Amino acid sequence: MNQELIRKQQDLTARLNRYRHEYYNLNAPSISDAVYDRLFEELQDLERQTGIQMANSPTSTVGYPAISKLEKTNHPIPLLSLDKEKNIVEVCRFMGEHQVMFMLKLDGLTIKLTYEGGELLEAATRGDGEVGEIVTHNTRAIGGIPAHIRYEDRLVITGEAFIRPSDFEQLKASLVDNNGETYKNGRNLAAGSVRLLDAKTCMERRLMFMPFTVLEGFENLPRKSERLKELSALGFTPCKYLVTKRTLTQAEAEDGIKQLQQYARDKDIPIDGIVVTYNDVAFAKSCGRTGHHYKDGLAFKFEDDLFETKLQMIEWTPGRTGEIAPVAVFAPVEIDGCEVSRASLHNLSFIEDLELMPGNRILVSKRNLIIPHVEDNLDRGGFVLESAYPHRCPCCGEPTRIHETRGRNENGEERTIKTLFCDNAGCETRKLKQFVHFVGKKAMNIEGLSEATLEKLIGRGWIHSYLDVYRLDQHKDELVRMDGFGERSWQRLWSAIQQSRNTTFERYVIAMDIPMIGNTASGVLCQVFHGNLDEFRDAVYAGYDFRQLPDFGDTLHNNIHEWFSKEENFCIWEELQMMMKIQKPVQPVAENNTQDNPFAGKTIVVTGKVEPYTRDEMNSLIASLGAIAGSSVTRKTHYLVCGEKAGSKLSKARELGIPVLEPQEFFRMAGVA
Repeated sequence: MNQELIRKQQDLTARLNRYRHEYYNLNAPSISDAVYDRLFEELQDLERQTGIQMANSPTSTVGYPAISKLEKTNHPIPLLSLDKEKNIVEVCRFMGEHQVMFMLKLDGLTIKLTYEGGELLEAATRGDGEVGEIVTHNTRAIGGIPAHIRYEDRLVITGEAFIRPSDFEQLKASLVDNNGETYKNGRNLAAGSVRLLDAKTCMERRLMFMPFTVLEGFENLPRKSERLKELSALGFTPCKYLVTKRTLTQAEAEDGIKQLQQYARDKDIPIDGIVVTYNDVAFAKSCGRTGHHYKDGLAFKFEDDLFETKLQMIEWTPGRTGEIAPVAVFAPVEIDGCEVSRASLHNLSFIEDLELMPGNRILVSKRNLIIPHVEDNLDRGGFVLESAYPHRCPCCGEPTRIHETRGRNENGEERTIKTLFCDNAGCETRKLKQFVHFVGKKAMNIEGLSEATLEKLIGRGWIHSYLDVYRLDQHKDELVRMDGFGERSWQRLWSAIQQSRNTTFERYVIAMDIPMIGNTASGVLCQVFHGNLDEFRDAVYAGYDFRQLPDFGDTLHNNIHEWFSKEENFCIWEELQMMMKIQKPVQPVAENNTQDNPFAGKTIVVTGKVEPYTRDEMNSLIASLGAIAGSSVTRKTHYLVCGEKAGSKLSKARELGIPVLEPQEFFRMAGVA
């Protein structure tokens, strides 16, 4: 079929719809009736020649239907999402040696179209992936959707309905959403417009449709790109894509992405990333799926999506160190399928930099597609620091103070960081958080002592120090009569408390809550001091310089010495040990095997997901090799083990010339493959 005729038909359909809009809606026609009639007849002739008629063709859309509600429909083939990635290195790792398609990730609303015998039977939204809403009535108002095609078999395709950025700029000034507020972006307007009950109103929103996947149809063609290409001959305008012919370097992959970005800018197409998907249909199906996404593709995101909302309040909560943490509470927004209404504000300096006050319009995101974050304040001005924070602790009512330290901002620039503190050691919330930490999984791991239970026990005066946890049997009779408790609950709790007495050097040190001592630092200390708590303590009092250890800087060095300088901490350290049995650490490889073990004495950092190991298990494995598990990449790092979804550590390692190992290569070298 002559593609030039189809292209001419599509252009003429769009032109005539624009002229109709000028005549009926704007009362300002730009052409005469005679010219319109001549073009109308030309379009009818083209439709006869091609056998294709667009759903929004003026030759068939005398009126636009309205319905009372949107009916539901099931998706026999679930319309799942794609896993998201921001690291080009991970994209290259995903591609491997397979042929892939690079395709625009359109920024709109996914729609599925079903054709039988050449007729459009149904148009439906993606919904939750399993069930969507039928929006067939609105296909007359969306450009790019044929009502009749020359394909007699069943054809099911998915694509995106979107509004061009230039059209959105014109539309947004005159339209409001269900809450009476202006639309914040073209995606929201497109999603709302597709689901309108009145197709006439939908028609005014200038929606376009581009298909990106053939779900059913063209079964004889083995590649996704071949099936997508066939849609052009049926009157569709498939989403722009590139197909690899060989394995790409990282630079080549980045260049392909830039080409597609430029194409989208030139063609006025809204995108928020690039889709990378295996081109072979059979191989793609063999990759399987999770409950959230298919495993045959990735969505490479340029940046975190920003969503506008309103800051309702700033919540301040004392932590176990006395620092009072601010949390933004804002009007809920949906990000990547999840409702988000809270985000950490980190410290007072962060609030001051953004000039945040309740009532401000703010932009929020999910950083690295995981962590909610406040990115900007759209209503700056009138900020006063003294009014931005509570001058008394929200828990105990004691005066707060601003603590200043030297630190670095997100760009690595040195600056003063202001944090809010409550210095009252008896502050109930602060005390509660300390006990929550003490009984937590990474510390003493006492199952059954939830925060709510601890709050009750502290409130009744049964727990004042960590030692009291192991004396709770003195209050057994009263405990079993507590609401929600009983004999069986008590037995489970007391059993967990007894089991926690058999612990490790690392857990004990973490439980003491020395600032900045976590899994990695405690593991290093265990290795250096041979799992002996007394040896560690004696080193502190002998003035040991912890800065010589991997990842131990001035702050951590000072934290350790300051903690042990307080008499109450020393007493707890000594007395609690009397109730414990400290396990001996895992012995590293024998000295006579070190010639076969390249990791003995080395510092190894792990980044990303290394299946089937957890991060703690990887650190234990590293320790068993006589190596040190580091937490950050520095010049002292000897190896970086790079798993799936690697972060900035990979870039840092390459910058410093540190050897990077694939997990399997590391396991082989370690002799555990």
